[in-house]
Amino acid sequence: MVSFVPQAKANLVFRALSDPTRRAIFEELTREGEQTVHALTRFAGVSQPAVSKHLTVLKQAKLVRHRRDGRETHYRSRPEALEPIADWLRHYSAFWRERFDKLEEVLERMEP
Repeated sequence: MVSFVPQAKANLVFRALSDPTRRAIFEELTREGEQTVHALTRFAGVSQPAVSKHLTVLKQAKLVRHRRDGRETHYRSRPEALEPIADWLRHYSAFWRERFDKLEEVLERMEP
């Protein structure tokens, strides 16, 4: 029987990372550290308003944090926000491991 892990947070993270541009921005921030919106715009190759919209979605999922410094806004990743996805994967990993163990038992009983 499948029991469900809390999905509200996982849904936000999955939704945020389902877009390839958002995923690339998150990976860039994780790999290179804190960056300004201007630097992320150059990296992403899309308009600054588009990058800002992507960053808003990433902020809602708590995958990035920001800080203001004068006229610039700096963003950094929060890899720990991936934990709901890791929990979801651990849950289904255990589920399938249990199913395969039961299948193996059945197959062993069937052997002559």
